[in-house]
Amino acid sequence: MILDETYTLSNGVKIPKLGLGTWFIDDQDVALAVNEAVNIGYRHFDTAQAYGNERGVGEGIATCGIAREDLFVTSKLAAEIKDYAGATRAIDETLNKMGLDYLDLMLIHSPQPWQDFRGQDPFYAGNLEAWRALEDAYRAGKVRAIGVSNFLQSDLENLIENGEIMPMVDQLLVHAGNTPFELLDYCQKQDILVEAYSPIAHGKAFEDKTIEQLAAKYNVSIPQLCIRYALQLGTVPLPKTADPEHMADNAKVDFVISEADMDTLKRLKALDYGDSSEFPVFSAKNQAKN
Repeated sequence: MILDETYTLSNGVKIPKLGLGTWFIDDQDVALAVNEAVNIGYRHFDTAQAYGNERGVGEGIATCGIAREDLFVTSKLAAEIKDYAGATRAIDETLNKMGLDYLDLMLIHSPQPWQDFRGQDPFYAGNLEAWRALEDAYRAGKVRAIGVSNFLQSDLENLIENGEIMPMVDQLLVHAGNTPFELLDYCQKQDILVEAYSPIAHGKAFEDKTIEQLAAKYNVSIPQLCIRYALQLGTVPLPKTADPEHMADNAKVDFVISEADMDTLKRLKALDYGDSSEFPVFSAKNQAKN
């Protein structure tokens, strides 16, 4: 069962292959969602300072009845924090807010502040300052692994060439219709594990006829097909939901998409995110170049 399977990060830390994303789950609701997910078998939970629900995720971790060491908890440093002192404070604030002694993984949420996302300024110096804070938190045992999110190859190279610790994870927008092949290949060669956020294309996969037809062929749901696609790419899918029925269904991915059908899904072009295109991560600037 996929909920029992793990990858191993470059530093030897094991990370469950499937996680629960918590974006858009309100702080007052997310503790229950975490508890429901734990009962189903989830052990991997992803939040961020920007989500505004770290406190609730921490409450869910504390009340779920599972030993802390058996859970994998991720948060992300706010994209706007590009200085060492601010990043150091923010890391401690996350731990305090969540009521945790350590995080399993902490990421820089974006190489640029959201208002400058994919702009001309790469914020290389600021990212190195934030990265230095994560490196020190890692050395201090406050986080078991460190990484980034939404970083392109040039952003990663900045940390690799000028930092002291290699990024262990890059969390990216990856789904059928938005598969950044060159970046995935680069990360694999650098032993950087890719996590796939919005593997169901923020719900837009339901509107794609090719995905619908292939899901019917395998007698699975559209989310199941999309999550399986992300897994067969070698990534960690992070589908987000507060619905226990959807959580359970999302974990039923013990089937294999054929090589030919994987090729079909890989050839899909960018899906239209509709009103959600106003979010930087779903904007044209973040579309994979297929």
